[in-house]
Amino acid sequence: MKRIINLIASSSLVFAMFVGLAVAAVTFSPDVALANNVGEVRDGVDAIGGNQAGNTGADFSKLLENVINILLFIIGAVAVIMIIVGGIRYTTSGGDQASVTSAKNTILYSIVGLVVAIMAYAIVNWVLNGLN
Repeated sequence: MKRIINLIASSSLVFAMFVGLAVAAVTFSPDVALANNVGEVRDGVDAIGGNQAGNTGADFSKLLENVINILLFIIGAVAVIMIIVGGIRYTTSGGDQASVTSAKNTILYSIVGLVVAIMAYAIVNWVLNGLN
């Protein structure tokens, strides 16, 4: 059980970091970084025929924002559930030092995962709002 909880907590942290890195890579790619504003990027997409179906960059940006927000919500929910599981393990440890330490570590890692998820949510929304 301890290994599963640690695996979930560390996986959530790693996943949040990968999402943040992916958003940063897309956002700060050379094509986007060299443009003076988002309008130039959209004009370039329109010029090469990327807007044939009537889609705009705002549609993709909104879709990306929704997907990332849903994933970050799931990570946050898992972190909160793990905090609750850690609290239950802490109260039912019966004074066993190994169980208490394991429960405290579960709570600590869950809080770190929750903080990372909140920071990732804030950064993603800041970056995507900056593109609009």
